[in-house]
Amino acid sequence: MPFTNDEIASTLREVSKLMQLAGENRFKVIAFDKAAQTIEGLQEDINEYIQNKNLTDIKGVGKSIAEDIYALEKTGQMPVLEDFKEKVPEGLVEWLNISGLGPKNAYKIHKELGISTIEELKEKIDDGSVASLSGLGQKSAEKIKKSIEWMEKFDERCRLDEAEAIAIPIFESLKNLDGVQQIEIAGSFRRGLETIGDIDILIAAEEDRISELFDVFTSHERVTEILGRGDTKSSVRTKEGRQVDLRIVKPQEFSAALMYFTGSKEHNVVLRQRARDRGMSLNEYGLFKLTDDGDTDFDAPVEFSSENDIYQKLDLHFVPPELREDRGEFEIYEEQEDFELVTDEDIRGVIHAHSTWSDGKYSIREMAEACIERGYEYLGLTDHSKTAAYAGGLSVDEIKQQWEEIDELNKEFKETGKDFVIFKGIESDILADGSLDYEDNVLEGFDFVIASVHQSLNMPREEMMERMRNAIKNPYTRILGHPTGRLLLKRNGSDLDLNELVALAAEYNTAIEINANPHRLDIDWRFGNKALEVGMMTSINPDAHTTEGIDDIPYGVRIARKGKYGKDRVLNTKSAEEVRKFFEAR
Repeated sequence: MPFTNDEIASTLREVSKLMQLAGENRFKVIAFDKAAQTIEGLQEDINEYIQNKNLTDIKGVGKSIAEDIYALEKTGQMPVLEDFKEKVPEGLVEWLNISGLGPKNAYKIHKELGISTIEELKEKIDDGSVASLSGLGQKSAEKIKKSIEWMEKFDERCRLDEAEAIAIPIFESLKNLDGVQQIEIAGSFRRGLETIGDIDILIAAEEDRISELFDVFTSHERVTEILGRGDTKSSVRTKEGRQVDLRIVKPQEFSAALMYFTGSKEHNVVLRQRARDRGMSLNEYGLFKLTDDGDTDFDAPVEFSSENDIYQKLDLHFVPPELREDRGEFEIYEEQEDFELVTDEDIRGVIHAHSTWSDGKYSIREMAEACIERGYEYLGLTDHSKTAAYAGGLSVDEIKQQWEEIDELNKEFKETGKDFVIFKGIESDILADGSLDYEDNVLEGFDFVIASVHQSLNMPREEMMERMRNAIKNPYTRILGHPTGRLLLKRNGSDLDLNELVALAAEYNTAIEINANPHRLDIDWRFGNKALEVGMMTSINPDAHTTEGIDDIPYGVRIARKGKYGKDRVLNTKSAEEVRKFFEAR
């Protein structure tokens, strides 16, 4: 069987990891990582490029990596990967997850002490062997030991909502302090990634304020350990096991530092090259002219006052943080100043919510009133269907009773002057063959149907694809729910060719939701380029089982922004009447 895009991307990422542990040149490491990212988000089947021997036409895939992929396709193995597997013991890869232990020191410890597992590493820390190595010492050894303990207790990454619960209180405790001229949360949190590692906070302040700001930061109630405190950076561990870094820079450096520490590294690599192409050097300290020898002339700074200024110096319009992943944003913002992305304020209604009729915690009235309190104009109620018996799925008789309740509520809202409507929906299970779990004469009575898979998520790829194709083509399906069924950091999604399903959904005028529940955030933003190309509609849906769950919508908005969705392609930015017309356009 041919390799899929994801399988080839995964292989390249494995090479990148092993290269780090073997001490390879970091530009080689970045090259493999970038190629993996590009192929992972490729809208076409990579096998077309392999067959035509034109892999180098893909931006980010050089001649050497292309040859590696050709070899993989031909022999089932990638020679460069096999070489590094011989050089780097398997257990050593886990060491990359240890905070404070970089690839260089990991390889040093492995080579000099002859160990390759975390258990061996802990033993060598305890007997003093690690501390005795040059360049390490007792303090470093203790930090590594502490990081291992935290790693074994907590996941390497956390969900976006978990990171927010940590970052925002610390941010709030700092933002109004004397001396804070500017402050932002940077890193992957600012870019809106679905999972976050360390949390980065950046402050602009004068040097004489640094110590007192660090005092407040390191004494925050969430902090359980101070990992380090230097002249411009302090790092702490919170009670949730997350590392938070605070960097304080000079006010004139803030914009460049914010751009640098927001990332991504792939985006920054392109920015630095664009700067060099224009006779400048860009780094976290600022933008500088180059000398005649091509070196950074720190005595010749280029003036700027914001990130927007820096982008303009590089012949770009401002790139929103969510898009800084080197996935087509440069081509867009070279040409367009107003490539509008959806915002929280654009959302006009709530679609995909559950009530006590199935497994929700609140009545339909309570869910509707919660929507009204938040300023929304409609509620698309979608309790579970009969196959989901474990979730109180509705029988046909219960459906008819629910419809009567919705009719009565809509009548009451109208008579009392409330400009609000409840749509009769259902989250219908997609059966193994792709059919929905009610007869057509029942399905046609709903205003709309969300079709979702809840069982047999691990079907073989082609069987699962046929199942999803049939569901998308079903004339009653208006929205495909959480298409992969993934649970972030807990369960991988179904094996699907999402590029194909995105194109098919656009062809059949079926929306694929962005499930805003931070445990899901599914469909993945990485398929946004394909959705943009084919004009696929989405709907940012909270999948709310409580009134509080409605407030998950902003997480979905962040993912939609990363996926390049404007409000024109988000169903629930539209009026109730426009949404009704979409539902009726089967």
